Amino acid sequence: MRYSGIGGQAVMEGVMMKNKETYAVAVRKPDGEIAVETAEYRGVVKNERLRSLPLLRGVFSFVESLVLGMKTLTFSASFFEEDTETERKGGRGEDAAMGGVVALSIVLAVAIFVVLPYGLSLLLQRFVASRTAVALFEGLLRLLIFIGYVAAISLMPDIRRVYMYHGAEHKCINCIENGLELTVENVRKSSRQHKRCGTSFLLIVMLVSIVFFLFIRVDNGVWRLLLRLLLIPVIAGVSYEFIRLAGRSDRMLVDLLSRPGLWLQRLTTREPDDAMIEVGIASVEAVFDWRAFLAERQGQPEEAV
Repeated sequence: MRYSGIGGQAVMEGVMMKNKETYAVAVRKPDGEIAVETAEYRGVVKNERLRSLPLLRGVFSFVESLVLGMKTLTFSASFFEEDTETERKGGRGEDAAMGGVVALSIVLAVAIFVVLPYGLSLLLQRFVASRTAVALFEGLLRLLIFIGYVAAISLMPDIRRVYMYHGAEHKCINCIENGLELTVENVRKSSRQHKRCGTSFLLIVMLVSIVFFLFIRVDNGVWRLLLRLLLIPVIAGVSYEFIRLAGRSDRMLVDLLSRPGLWLQRLTTREPDDAMIEVGIASVEAVFDWRAFLAERQGQPEEAV
């Protein structure tokens, strides 16, 4: 498998693909037509040297994926609202609202996946003297809450369709990275799991946090919680570095460590139908010249692909 550099996410009845600063959103409209919008997104930090620093680049990437993800989700949803023209008009007001939603999402995620497990672990601390055991219990709770959340929302019909488009996104990327032409038939037989998936990233965050929190040895409960919160950017940065490595490496150890994330993707992806695959292909072709990529990969002239 050869790294292509493209990534994306599922949106409502569609797929977003991003290649460097360019992204495209392809949406299957209610009338059956595929609408494609292409734009540029340069991120929240413009300094390239700062953006390329290890650990920090993971934090920036996480925040930017939330912002862009919310933006593209809003765009896709606009096709299913009554006043679509009004919904698709951007502006400073929309950007401010988007920032508020992203900030609220981060606060809620921290509350559910950090503060709640920590609070519940304090109950166990009354009966168990070992801090290591309490920290492991907290980590296990965090994992169970996360996996339970993913499993629960997968039961919703609308989310199930998003997961099908998520599968289409992965299958399109796997298709070209494995040297196949981007056709419906080739995409259909490609894997719907990918090592660079956001699902894998979040699971790695959960696992890395267990290791980090094991070493917080502070008596004061408030300080223990504060240190956990302060370590979140570091944990996100470390997790990103692993996902980044996994996407570029086929080494046995990396593949082994990637397996839990691939297993979890069985919940967050579903097999797409051919219409969904067509949407994924449209999104890829709007931002990525897969023919040139395959020609370079095979060491042949582009015309021969």
